[in-house]
Amino acid sequence: MPIEIERKFLLRDDSWRDVVEHSEHLVQGYLVGAAALAAGHARASVRVRRADDEAWLNIKAARLGIERAEYDYAIPPADADTLLATLCDGVLGKRRHHVTVDGTLFEIDEFLGDNAGLVVAEVELPRADAPFPRPPWLGREVSALSRYYNVNLIAHPYARWTQAERDANDGADA
Repeated sequence: MPIEIERKFLLRDDSWRDVVEHSEHLVQGYLVGAAALAAGHARASVRVRRADDEAWLNIKAARLGIERAEYDYAIPPADADTLLATLCDGVLGKRRHHVTVDGTLFEIDEFLGDNAGLVVAEVELPRADAPFPRPPWLGREVSALSRYYNVNLIAHPYARWTQAERDANDGADA
């Protein structure tokens, strides 16, 4: 079973922008999303993702934490466009920036639309206790906070977060 081990972090500042290797625009929506998960009707989210000339169907176990089962399947981009337009309850857009620090890839997602203003760094690891670099721009870890999961950002976007929700998390240190 493929297991994704991923940690998410807020960012302290924008200094990471100086070392971006490349960026891509991603659009994604959920065929099985937050409402089904919250109601206990599903044990996994099912996502359609489109980036440039590629598209994927992704199935990810619905549980908190940094280790979750995840399956990715390439699909025709035209199919992804149809699924996003007709079967998803909402679509999330983001600009993903790739930054490598000491051989470790950080994917920095700069959210768009109703999630504009939210920027999160993700790092995938080979094991849960694997060491990884802590660049100065890396802020507080939010891996265990479900509001930062993409599936939940469609149902409860950053634009609708209360000031208290934003203040509790924006720029906070570990």
